[in-house]
Amino acid sequence: MKNVTVSAVEEAFTLECLDIAPDKSISHRCAMFSLLSDKPSKIKNFLLGEDTLASLSIAEQLGARVQREGGNVQIIPPSKLTEPSNILDCGNAGTGMRLYAGLLSGIEGSFILTGDKYLRSRPMNRVGIPLRNIGAKIDGRENGNLAPLAIRGGDLKSFKYASPIDSAQIKSALILAALQADETSLYKEELLSRDHTERMLSGMGATVALQSDGWIKIVPLEKPLNPLNITVPADPSSGFFFAVAAAIIPSASTVIKNVTLNPTRIEAYKILEKMGTNISYIEKENIYEPIGDIEISYNGTLSATTVESNIAWLIDELPALSIAMSVANGTSLVKNAKELRVKESDRISTVLTGLNACGIETIEHEDGYEIIGGEIKSATVNSHGDHRIAMSFAIAGLLSEMKIEDTECIDTSFPNFFDILTQITHIKD
Repeated sequence: MKNVTVSAVEEAFTLECLDIAPDKSISHRCAMFSLLSDKPSKIKNFLLGEDTLASLSIAEQLGARVQREGGNVQIIPPSKLTEPSNILDCGNAGTGMRLYAGLLSGIEGSFILTGDKYLRSRPMNRVGIPLRNIGAKIDGRENGNLAPLAIRGGDLKSFKYASPIDSAQIKSALILAALQADETSLYKEELLSRDHTERMLSGMGATVALQSDGWIKIVPLEKPLNPLNITVPADPSSGFFFAVAAAIIPSASTVIKNVTLNPTRIEAYKILEKMGTNISYIEKENIYEPIGDIEISYNGTLSATTVESNIAWLIDELPALSIAMSVANGTSLVKNAKELRVKESDRISTVLTGLNACGIETIEHEDGYEIIGGEIKSATVNSHGDHRIAMSFAIAGLLSEMKIEDTECIDTSFPNFFDILTQITHIKD
């Protein structure tokens, strides 16, 4: 287990982030969606993290040929996806496992999806149950709720499904299944979750359309989709760690370059802006996704806030946002965020345990928490194998020296995180 100690910054910084990790969500989808075409897909700036490379490896095991030169990837799909000779390892990625479950449910053959010990403890019935209801044959531990998942792919029925959970992973799994169903399907969620799947598949020629009544209409594929030709933008949720850094260090500033400005992906920045940080958004292009720069600068002490809506749009950024809340004036409240409990760790518990170790008072709720703003003090925090917990408390270390235990998990999503952090502070192994 690798431990890292982050020292407090000694002076204000100006940081230009040109090499923020490419977007993980989009990289995962590039690996999978390329399999729906009959022509080579070209992806630039593919995230070379453990989890996304696992999704790429699975594409290969299903018959695709992958040519890779650094982050430039060409995926040549097979004429027909093949039954793999081995177990398909998703690493630590819930996105990988849940989306592949939807895709493989409609492919003839036998498939076994597994992952690391953390992924094998995460709930899969949230996709398994609706998939089984349309004819998918999926089994696993605890009646199919825990991986390894065994999938026997075959014919799928169309559906009209209103999801009880607002989740881009559930939505994407059902969309991938619906593209292989016998008739047109309809999917709905109470709050629109991140919409990369709809945008990308529509850009490839699929009919995946949000209707005025809130239902997403998915028409089964009659022919292969057009190939992808995409440059993966920087990940706003990765850039957000350095946005928080600029928000809490006096006179600091950061610019996150070439990042997706998709409204469903920058909600956390909007909350940080509401708390008092100076933030501006400069759009440069808009093909598959709006892409541009985000500029962030310190603007004085932050004000406490309440986060209770658009939770699906910032669920991944809440651990980092909690660091900003910890130094804000007043008591901040997060609610309607029970989904935090089934991430890579129980993020409600791990965030609050870490903050308490730093001397910050908190109140835990089943669906969120309260954070009483104060002064972050030096501490030792265990990440529990959760990359976002590890990176969030590394940012807290900019205020007061922080030792973070179990940081190898950062390689799954942001391999060069510490390379960027060393531009503004000292780090010891």
